[in-house]
Amino acid sequence: MGRLKTIDAALTGALIVVMAALLAACAQSAPEDAPESVLAAAGDDPAARAAAVLSLPSRPVEDHADDALRKPANVLAYMDVRPGMKIFEMEAGSGYYTELLSPLVGPKGEVVMHSPEPFDAFLGDAIANRAEGLDNVRVTKSNFDDLDAEDGSMDMVTWILGPHDLYYTPGGAELGDDETAFAEIMRILKPGGDFIVLDHAATPGSPRSTGGTVHRIDPALVLEMATEAGFMLAGESDVLRNPDDNYDANIFEPEVRRKTDRFLYKFKKPE
Repeated sequence: MGRLKTIDAALTGALIVVMAALLAACAQSAPEDAPESVLAAAGDDPAARAAAVLSLPSRPVEDHADDALRKPANVLAYMDVRPGMKIFEMEAGSGYYTELLSPLVGPKGEVVMHSPEPFDAFLGDAIANRAEGLDNVRVTKSNFDDLDAEDGSMDMVTWILGPHDLYYTPGGAELGDDETAFAEIMRILKPGGDFIVLDHAATPGSPRSTGGTVHRIDPALVLEMATEAGFMLAGESDVLRNPDDNYDANIFEPEVRRKTDRFLYKFKKPE
């Protein structure tokens, strides 16, 4: 908790510093160089780098509209993404976080934007449109238990708002075996690599099937599956927790949409 409070306190100050750096970089650099310049000015501080990437003028307006409820500054600071990292972004959706991870890893890094193929029905052209112009982003489509990456090749795997979909069957399609999915994440991570999990919490003791009905998952199930796969829990953030959530409500219902109780874990693959 002490580290989380430090991150939260640092974000306000970091935003002020980064805005000044952003103005200076935009005045002195070509537009395509501005992201790298601004992030360099933010230095190694995770909060400053998170604030910097959120301030980039290239971010779509619709992404900014989600920031207040998704709190990406806090999430990114907790993740501590570094230049040159290779990140496998499971279930990237329309790419809200892809847009942020791409400049954070920089030209020497890589973001693998993953999605199960059955999701094309409701994502449409969103993935292609997001990846266009992001030169360090590679798009891949597969089930959760068959990840397109070499053994030990990734510095970080993120699974944001997604593990519950292990038990979702869109159009009757299976999206992958849960035990094998966690084993795949372990396989593609480098020793010491981070696995970041963020999802909508279900009532403690809820069955796995809750993932396919109200699109939530009991955090204890994630802890259990990650531990069985060999991961070590490295930390937990409560920045998106909401004890006033209605756990019986589908996450898409207006009363809870973007306001659910969300847990955020960081796991590590043993060295």
